[in-house]
Amino acid sequence: MTEAGGAGRARAAVARLSEAVGERRRRLGTAMGEARRQRRLLLVVVCVALLLDNMLYMVIVPIIPDYIAAMRGGGDAAGPFAPAGGNESGGGGGNRSLLRPRYPPAAGGNEDVQIGVLFASKAMLQLLVNPLSGTLIDRVGYEAPLLAGLAVMFLSTATFAFAENYATLFAARSLQGLGSAFADTAGIALIADRYAEEPARSRALGTALACISFGSLAAPPFGGILYEFAGKRVPFLVLACVCLLDGLLLLALAPPCAAGARANMPVGTPIHRLMVDPYIAVVAGALATCNIPLAFLEPTIANWMKESMGASEWEVGLTWLPAFFPHVLGVYVTVRLAAAYPHLQWFYGALGMAVIGASSCLVPACRNFGQVIVPLCGICFGIALVDTALLPTLAFLVDVRHVSVYGSVYAIADISYSVAYALGPIVAGQIVHTMGFAQLNLGMGLANVLYAPVLLFLKNVCQMKPSHSERNILLEEGPKGLYDTIKMEERKGMGKTLRPAGEMEENGMDSYRRDLTGVPEEDSSDYEYS
Repeated sequence: MTEAGGAGRARAAVARLSEAVGERRRRLGTAMGEARRQRRLLLVVVCVALLLDNMLYMVIVPIIPDYIAAMRGGGDAAGPFAPAGGNESGGGGGNRSLLRPRYPPAAGGNEDVQIGVLFASKAMLQLLVNPLSGTLIDRVGYEAPLLAGLAVMFLSTATFAFAENYATLFAARSLQGLGSAFADTAGIALIADRYAEEPARSRALGTALACISFGSLAAPPFGGILYEFAGKRVPFLVLACVCLLDGLLLLALAPPCAAGARANMPVGTPIHRLMVDPYIAVVAGALATCNIPLAFLEPTIANWMKESMGASEWEVGLTWLPAFFPHVLGVYVTVRLAAAYPHLQWFYGALGMAVIGASSCLVPACRNFGQVIVPLCGICFGIALVDTALLPTLAFLVDVRHVSVYGSVYAIADISYSVAYALGPIVAGQIVHTMGFAQLNLGMGLANVLYAPVLLFLKNVCQMKPSHSERNILLEEGPKGLYDTIKMEERKGMGKTLRPAGEMEENGMDSYRRDLTGVPEEDSSDYEYS
């Protein structure tokens, strides 16, 4: 009788335990589904932030020539920059803000240099702030710096809308660099963290790159049309409203005050240690080199087209727009190839640099608008290959050689871009002024062709095994929160289905114990080749 009662109690205990474990698994499955939906929405937030940043970067292009003419004190500088209160008969000022020239004319009248300084001010401040922003992102998480960056970008955009002189434009441009240092770095790092598996990570980063491309290439016609028909303030106010809505969506999805999950995250590798990693250094050098042609051509090609081929204003405004399509094509092709042949990421990057080099050398040989479109499309296609192949490689290098926290490594990537866009406009203007446009393009093309073989250094990266990082140690100790549990389940395989509670009766405790096990001991070495 006693034995029968004991057996019944044991069966009841096993049933209760199985039911508890099953309920935990059901709740975990629901949470994982919500996490996947949330990460898709966060991807939208990041893509919009990158789109806004690059649109704001390029939307001032139609404004600069008028302002430079007004700054020189030219009496024929009619239009939105003409001095207010005059006898203009057009009366078409309407709601346009009138920018008065308050700086003296530049000595020598080198327009390329003046435009270059304004373009470079954003990247220069971004270059200075990125080492600090990357470290801060590693410490506090990704959402709060992203929200702070969006807030600063909103302020910068509003400042652009109501700027009345060159000094205010310069300040707004520099303020944008501060916001970009946080928003861009935190956004890309957030994508790499939420999309930890391949090929989803490459697809997500490719989507972000497509938004960057669309923002950069569509902004000049967008700004030019609204500037011409609605006034200077309208394009900036539209961007400011979208930025505000994006920030509110981020606040609803991931409030910065809800940082409990961050307490379980490891401390990232310091940025100075990542900078001396030879693999990361090679990737950073490739990102900087491949973006130099784009950074150098943006402020100089308009004047060259006017002087060499007599290009009209609409041709200058539409120069870069067709290049958006080969850029998106390059992103799509690289994502598909990376999914099928992930061990050839280095080759896709090297191929892209070769395409960029050849296209840069062809630009000076063009004699009309139709011809110049072809090499520009080649440059953007090559940049898409390099960026889409190497940005996921940075996250993989951090996963296998360091700690899987991505703020600092993508701050290094942003530093690479900022080097090109900070030095590019100023140095390009000087080179064009002293040596010529053809020599500038030949030098950029040669630099990309010579750097392409360096990516052979990354050939064996895909064979590295994951390191026994601090995150693995945390997970071996058992999940201390829902974030760790979800990350552990995702690590074990996104495609695995959860077993129902009824199947837990056989080996419920064994299965549950296996789920709480971290990385095997054989993976506890630093990194090695298979």
